[in-house]
Amino acid sequence: MNARAEAFERLGGRYDPRVLEPSPPTVTAPPWFADDPVARGEPQAGLPIVSPVATGDLTWTELVADDPELAPWAAERWLAAYPELTPPPAGLATTRVALHRLAEHVISPTRQRANGKIGLRWTRGGFGTPYFGNNVQIRVAGDVLTVEIAGREQQGRLVTLKDAAEFVGFDLTRQDAAYDSSPLELDPAASTWLGDMYGFGTSVLEELRAEAPPESEPSRVQLWPEHFDLAVEIGDESAGRRAGFGISPGDDATPEPYLYVTPWATEGYEAAPLRTILGAPDQREAALAFFRARLT
Repeated sequence: MNARAEAFERLGGRYDPRVLEPSPPTVTAPPWFADDPVARGEPQAGLPIVSPVATGDLTWTELVADDPELAPWAAERWLAAYPELTPPPAGLATTRVALHRLAEHVISPTRQRANGKIGLRWTRGGFGTPYFGNNVQIRVAGDVLTVEIAGREQQGRLVTLKDAAEFVGFDLTRQDAAYDSSPLELDPAASTWLGDMYGFGTSVLEELRAEAPPESEPSRVQLWPEHFDLAVEIGDESAGRRAGFGISPGDDATPEPYLYVTPWATEGYEAAPLRTILGAPDQREAALAFFRARLT
């Protein structure tokens, strides 16, 4: 799925778009070995750059204001006309555990064997890898696992880790966990909600990253398979001001989804349940306010 090319076509070739999803071609340069979805870069054919953050010549929000018919398309991709997150469905806890295992033991190791990197990203409706190898991407949406190679896609239903590992068809990992044949307890609706949460989180954290001055050395926004949380790091480490800013779907210690800030210089972290912003008039602004107040 070439998200940037899709956006270019949707805009009739009038703009050079920046989107939040990974897009090919594969990036082989260190240190990230992945595309930066909102980097300004050089404009294509001198076209104005449209971006979800302030790195372009105009934002998707400004574009949607002049073209309301674009709003549903942009909303689905967390670019503008942002949808509201709903309370998580009842099946989230077991689904989170199942997808966490899939991310940690199947999807991330496949990317790691190609370039040494474990970080994942939000992809539409779920999560997946940046492009690697021969323009390969592995992604999940609902209960469907998609393997894309050089523009050709194959899809399969998620049943067990073993099935997923065999479907990918790569030499994944030496860990036995990747070949577990016990059923994955996965609710498609909860998986879709999780994808929306990661889309929401990506739009918020990319905004926070775009606001950060260069001296704060913001990292990329990534989904970390160890904890299954989405995070970015911002701040001057030498001055003791660097911290991780993220959103988690929950874990063993905190079962419900939450926002968090983890300062590098001190132990512990500050957290806020995601439910505290669900009723806000503007959920994204409420989340950004939580993070901005803790930037040092």
